[in-house]
Amino acid sequence: MSLENQILFFFSALGVFNGFLASFYLLFFKKKNRLPNYFLGLLILMLSIRIGKSVYMTFNAERVFLYLQIGLSACFMIGVMLYYYLKASLAKVKTVPRSWWLHITGLVFFILLVGIIRPYENYPEFWRPYFTRFIYLVWGIYVVASGFLLKDILRTFFSRKTKSTTAQLWLLLVFASNAVIYIAYNVGIYRWYIGGALSFSFALYVIIFFLIFKKNRDAIFKEEREKYGAKKIDEKEAGEMLKKLSDVMLEEELYKNPNVKLKQVADAVGISPHRLSQLLNDNFGKSFALFINEHRIEEAKRLLRENDQYTLEAIGFEAGFSSKSTFYATFKKLIGKTPAEFRR
Repeated sequence: MSLENQILFFFSALGVFNGFLASFYLLFFKKKNRLPNYFLGLLILMLSIRIGKSVYMTFNAERVFLYLQIGLSACFMIGVMLYYYLKASLAKVKTVPRSWWLHITGLVFFILLVGIIRPYENYPEFWRPYFTRFIYLVWGIYVVASGFLLKDILRTFFSRKTKSTTAQLWLLLVFASNAVIYIAYNVGIYRWYIGGALSFSFALYVIIFFLIFKKNRDAIFKEEREKYGAKKIDEKEAGEMLKKLSDVMLEEELYKNPNVKLKQVADAVGISPHRLSQLLNDNFGKSFALFINEHRIEEAKRLLRENDQYTLEAIGFEAGFSSKSTFYATFKKLIGKTPAEFRR
């Protein structure tokens, strides 16, 4: 084997080895696994088997047809694993729906049945090129379908107004890597077959580099926590807490402080900031900022009715707003009129 081939073999084989390690980790060793992680593990496993077949064919003169058949069978499942990984991630699916089971099981049964009825060793003319082309066609269909799943994320990625999240960038990276490998194999069939294996190795190392940072790993692999761990506060307790909160706001007028924080109000009420936030969000459907602004607007309305001599800007500051523009925008949003229209 020439030095050039030795280098190519090293990088492509190393990618396969690392792919198997990554897939086994996601499937069997990762604690508190999420459903998308299992699909990702299966996706990497199918790719590793397929790439392993390419490395074997390129650098081994002896043909073991069983290896070729296993590699192509795994190739048949790459697209569907990509599709369901993206779908499970986007929809935050926790258990596999029955329709998914039927779909995946049907494809597995089909490829196994073909392999039993028409094994590669006895029917090479069936597998090459006809059935192999069909396998690549199926893979390509799922790649296109996966792209449609990501259309909203793609719009966000190319938009200048909105920044993509780490999780969105990860899904785009996984999709793009698979698309590149698919294209490399289709081009490589006619030109440079080992290109698919090398593209897999390159994509795998890009992904590993992306995962070096802990915040990226947490955003991708960990289950997103529920906003509040405890169950919804019951109506009686919520009513008592709300009365105390209203009394505090009325007596201490904390909303008049433009820089008032959640902790300050929670301390005044005698509950934790988490509990106050849960009360407002879960039981009354509003954020802390909206709750404070509602009190400020009520104060502004009172001043507009009772004080003709105050300027609108002065009323906004007196009510607790930090700027004239914020006062006008919030008033218009909550009341449906500008402060001047309300005064008139």
